[in-house]
Amino acid sequence: MSTTVIILAAGKGTRMRSNLPKVLQPLAGCPLLGHVIETAKKLHAKNIITIFGHGGHLVQERFNHENIQWVEQTEQLGTGHAVKVTLPVLPQDGISLILSGDVPCVQQSTLQRLLDVSTETGIGLVTLTLEDSTGYGRIVRKDGKIQAIVEHKDASEQQRQIKEINTGIYCVSNAKLHEWLPKLSNDNAQGEYYLTDIVAMALADGMEIASIQPELAFEVEGINDRIQLAALEREFQAYQAKQLMQQGVHLIDPARFDLRGQLSVGTDVRIDINVIIEGNCSFGDHVEIGAGCIIKNTHIAAGTKVQPYSIFDNAIVGNNVQIGPFARLRPGAKLANEVHIGNFVEVKNTSIGQGSKANHFAYLGDAEIGAESNIGAGTITCNYDGANKHKTIIGDQAFIGTNNSLVAPVKIGHGATTGAGSVITHDVADNCLAFERAKQISKENYQRPQKVTK
Repeated sequence: MSTTVIILAAGKGTRMRSNLPKVLQPLAGCPLLGHVIETAKKLHAKNIITIFGHGGHLVQERFNHENIQWVEQTEQLGTGHAVKVTLPVLPQDGISLILSGDVPCVQQSTLQRLLDVSTETGIGLVTLTLEDSTGYGRIVRKDGKIQAIVEHKDASEQQRQIKEINTGIYCVSNAKLHEWLPKLSNDNAQGEYYLTDIVAMALADGMEIASIQPELAFEVEGINDRIQLAALEREFQAYQAKQLMQQGVHLIDPARFDLRGQLSVGTDVRIDINVIIEGNCSFGDHVEIGAGCIIKNTHIAAGTKVQPYSIFDNAIVGNNVQIGPFARLRPGAKLANEVHIGNFVEVKNTSIGQGSKANHFAYLGDAEIGAESNIGAGTITCNYDGANKHKTIIGDQAFIGTNNSLVAPVKIGHGATTGAGSVITHDVADNCLAFERAKQISKENYQRPQKVTK
């Protein structure tokens, strides 16, 4: 049976106090709606139909690369109305999962279980048992079977004692959606069309309502304001930290760790406090990440040690590399095995060969550096002439003196040496010494300027 995913994402999110639509608010570095779409894709859904409304152009622009059918809800008249506007594009056969764009953490396994139980009955939903169910719609059962969903304001005192609540996640036969949704009524105090009314229609048709509960309560938590968003961020980060620790990662303090993307790890990886990992990253065996590092879309091979407060962005790092503290690897940085990058060294669009070192205060941009070369403190590859970028090439076993400016395009040969304080503007041949300095002038008995006393 083919699966369609319907995502409700038309709400304005007034309580967020933001110009950004609620479903674009970030959780773990990804928009709320993005989490739901990624989960839908894992289910191999035939169709993903997303209902947009407030700020819809922003939502569509953010996800224009996704294979999504967009349906506009011009008036927000309730959840039933939101699903109803999908009928012109909703297949007649198959089954639909109905999800909310502001409930981002529901897991693939939970939805798959819902699909499995609902395929037999034609309708199912996710419920949750809470110690305090105040404010939620209650699941009323008789002999274990769902008989109704009663909103808190409409519930009797006895019904308000029920701990099982409706999460708003449904799985329904498409044929039944086409039959039931046109029959929805807005004859209620809010003047809205409620999706919960299809439960009564199913019961009237003699159908049994299947249900499951999520493994983790936070899977079905929705977001309405900044406070809820921050709380869910912590819950989700704790969940991700636990998964990594179960894989053997040593997190010094899981409460001070943020994963805003995907991380694959080897064995005995150690991550200190306040590290932020973004995008798609991988750490090999025995990698150690110091406190306060930010690492984005970077692959770090086994045995590498990163000292605190280093920043990586789209870099590739080899085995047994030593980096930092306060180092910066920008896009295109490629470090071979056993490279040393020290404090306040910035590397951009540059490959550095095995065993080479730049231990402090250097900028290496648009360069190729061979193996076992030494880059002195204060060295800069002057790669930009104000209009174009140019390349610096440094051979194997070269020694670049302290405080050098290498004016690209320029080539430093194998085994070459440059003197401290030089501005190198011409190529240096293999095994040559090159230096460039003005003549030193000394003045005897020099009187340093003195401040005038007023």
